Amino acid sequence: MQTPAVGIHSAEYDNREIARMSWANIMAPLSGRDDDKVVLETAAALASAHGANLVGVFTPPDVASVTPWIGDNYMGVAQATAIESLQAAAAAGEKAARETFGASSENRRFVALDEPIQVGLAAFARLSDVVVFTDASARGRGPLSEAFQQILVSEQRPVYITRGGFRPGATIAVAWDGGKEASRAARLAMPLLETAGKVVLLSAPAALTRQIDPQALQAYYAARGVQSEVKILAATGEVAPALMQAAQDAGAEVLVAGAFGHSRLQEFIFGGSTRTFLNVDGPSLFLSH
Repeated sequence: MQTPAVGIHSAEYDNREIARMSWANIMAPLSGRDDDKVVLETAAALASAHGANLVGVFTPPDVASVTPWIGDNYMGVAQATAIESLQAAAAAGEKAARETFGASSENRRFVALDEPIQVGLAAFARLSDVVVFTDASARGRGPLSEAFQQILVSEQRPVYITRGGFRPGATIAVAWDGGKEASRAARLAMPLLETAGKVVLLSAPAALTRQIDPQALQAYYAARGVQSEVKILAATGEVAPALMQAAQDAGAEVLVAGAFGHSRLQEFIFGGSTRTFLNVDGPSLFLSH
C-alpha cells in the first residue's frame, strides 16, 4: 500500500485523519443523586455529536476511608456501623444511578466501581477522552468532588463542567495565554471546536510577562479546518474575570481553558484563574491540566 505523497491527500486518507482526531469515549461519573441526570444528558449530547461511546461510571463512597480506624484485627461497634452505612448507601446509590442511566446498548455502558474506588476510577478515566461533571462537583461540593480533583489533576484528563448542557452549533470561546496548560486544552478541545457554530479566541497579552501571538493559535485551528476570530482584552493583573465576561459577551456556551497553571498550593493560597473559572457563574467549561 502506497503512502500518500506530501501535499497529496486521497479522500480515504483525509477520512482516516478526521477519525483520528475524534473522541471515542465520553465518561460520566455518577453518584446516585439527582444531578446524575444533567451529567448524563450532557455526556449523551457530547457522545452523539462525536459518534462516541458513553460510559456511566457509578462511583460509590469508598469503604476504605474508614479503615484507618481499624487496627490489630479489631473492629468496634462504631467502625462496623460506619461500614454498614457506607455499604447500604452504595447499594442504594447504584440502584438509583442504574435507573437514571437506563438501558445499556452497543455504545452505552453502565459500570459500578468496586473497591478500591480510586483505582477503578483512574482506569476508566485513562481511556476516556472527556469526563463530565456538574458545577457542584467542580466547586468541591457533593460526593464526586474528590473524583473531580483526581481526574483533572492527578490523571490529567480533560473535564467538561456542565452549566447548561451541550449543543452542536454553539459559540465556544478559548482562553489563550500561550502556556503549557492552555496549549494542551486548546489542542484536546479540537473535536469540540469542530462542532461549534463560532469560535472566539480570547487573549490578554498585557497581563503576561511573556510575548504571545494569538494569531498563531488561529492559524493552527485554520490548518485543521476550524475558523476563528481573535479578541484581544486590555485586562492586566488577574485576567480570569475579564475572560469570563468576554466569553459571556461573545455569547459563548463553553469556555476552553487550561487548569492549574501554578502549583496547587499556590492556587489554594492565592486563588488563580482556575478557581475563578470554577467559582464564577458563566458558560460550561472544558478544562485540561
